Amino acid sequence: MPGFRVGHRCRETATGALKLARPCHTPPRPLPLAACKRLKAKLVVAKLDRLARNVHFVSGLMESGVDFVAADQPFANRLTVHILAAVAEHEREAISQRTKLALAAAKARGKKLGGPKLNEARLIGHEANRRNADRFAANVRPIVEEIKRSGVTSLRGVAAVLAARGVPTARGGTWSAAQIANIMRR
Repeated sequence: MPGFRVGHRCRETATGALKLARPCHTPPRPLPLAACKRLKAKLVVAKLDRLARNVHFVSGLMESGVDFVAADQPFANRLTVHILAAVAEHEREAISQRTKLALAAAKARGKKLGGPKLNEARLIGHEANRRNADRFAANVRPIVEEIKRSGVTSLRGVAAVLAARGVPTARGGTWSAAQIANIMRR
């Protein structure tokens, strides 16, 4: 926003009413309200409706002594903020009620609710891991074969040469004989 200088940045993601009294996700940053008080700064929120879904919370914020402004409603005054908070709180409750009714209706129709399709997710994950391992082995195998042609024949020896050359393992660890054997089998 024009005319503002960012003194502290905190990204808070919460459902329902935004909880600014909770610590930021990336420690050791202080709480947003405490940072604003300490810096005598104005709290800037991206969208008023994300902040103002709880009238009590907004009233408390207004009484806390921390000025705030919403980027999407920069000229909103106290009355406007209270009205928008009441509307947003009502909408949050309506969304919750509609969601509960829709889930109950789906359950009544026999739809299984919740839980991911674990077996399907596992299969997709295993397949992705296999493709990545095949791709990695295809990239490293020519190096391993070159090392073997130079006279190093043991798996441990090949692992030691790869480490000495600075060739990274698939996960950034140290080379082992088992990894070399797996690469040669692919």
